[in-house]
Order: sequence, then structure tokens, then C-alpha cells
Amino acid sequence: MKKWNEYLWIFSAVYMTLGFFSILFAWIGLICFITPLALSILGKGKIYCNSYCGRGQLFELLGGRLKLSSNRSIPAFIRSKWFRYGFLAFFMTMFGIMLFSTYLVFNGTNNLKEVVTLLWTIKLPWNWTNTSSVPPWVAQFAFGFYSVMLTSTILGLITMFLFKPRSWCVYCPMGTMTQGISILKYGKR
Repeated sequence: MKKWNEYLWIFSAVYMTLGFFSILFAWIGLICFITPLALSILGKGKIYCNSYCGRGQLFELLGGRLKLSSNRSIPAFIRSKWFRYGFLAFFMTMFGIMLFSTYLVFNGTNNLKEVVTLLWTIKLPWNWTNTSSVPPWVAQFAFGFYSVMLTSTILGLITMFLFKPRSWCVYCPMGTMTQGISILKYGKR
């Protein structure tokens, strides 16, 4: 019999779907951002990645069980420390820019930009969502955060198709951060 945490892939799939209908659902994604860091700080290492990450489970389902993965070995450069930490730095820079944009809207310096970007450059129009019920900065954060989540999901799907199902997990910024926290704080991987 399967455990409850083996169905968390449904959470990831529903999360990405709900964002298409209302961008404000993007805020729910903070669970996937805060939980792994909190668990790692509390000494649980990469337990989130290994047991609770719905995205990793989704890639395993699509790539493994549904055989959408080529199942080729992940190239050494993707597994390298330089690539993982370089991608983390790039990802955190993009996250910082997203937070700064949210701050500018909060501060009244910029207007709300109702756009989701894919791969941080391709603008997808999100004209059908209604954000008038929340302050503009709340909507701005949602657009930015959903962009980050969508981009990372697309990158994960691409590497899933090209290599092994959970190839994303090798260079996932959350996994890299939780591993770094575990090494720095507890001296363990």
C-alpha cells in the first residue's frame, strides 16, 4: 500500500494547472520553497527531495512509468558542482529580480506587470486572470513566482525527456540549497 507522500505529484500537477486559471494560486508554491529549507535547517537534510518533492515524483511518473524519458545518463557537466552552484546563483539572481519587481510595485514605483515569463525571457500573456481583488504587489509576486515555478518545471521536463526521469533533481536549486545547508550546519550530505 502506498503512503500519502507518494501522491504529492498530484499537488505539483494541480498547482501548475491552477496557475493557468488564477495567477494568485502561485502563492501556494511557497510551500515548495519554504518547506525544504525549513526541514534542512532543522537537520533533516534532503528529506524533502527524497520523500516529499511532488515535482520529482511527477518527473518520475512521466519519465519512468509513462516512459517519456530517453533514460540516458546525465552528462557530467550537469552533475558538476560548478554547474549546480552556477545554476543556483543564476536562479537566485532571477528570484531576487522578481522580489525587487514586487517591491517596486509595493512601493508604487512601478505598475503591475500582468505577465508570466518562460525561461525568464519569453513573455506569456496572462490577460484572462482577474487580480483586482488583491493589492498590486500581491499580484506582482504571484506573476513572478509562477514564472519561476513554470520555468523550472519546463527545464525539468526538458532534462527528463533528454536524460533520466529525475535529471532536474541533480541541479534543482532547492536541492542544492538544502544540501549546502546540511553541509554547512551539520557537516552531512
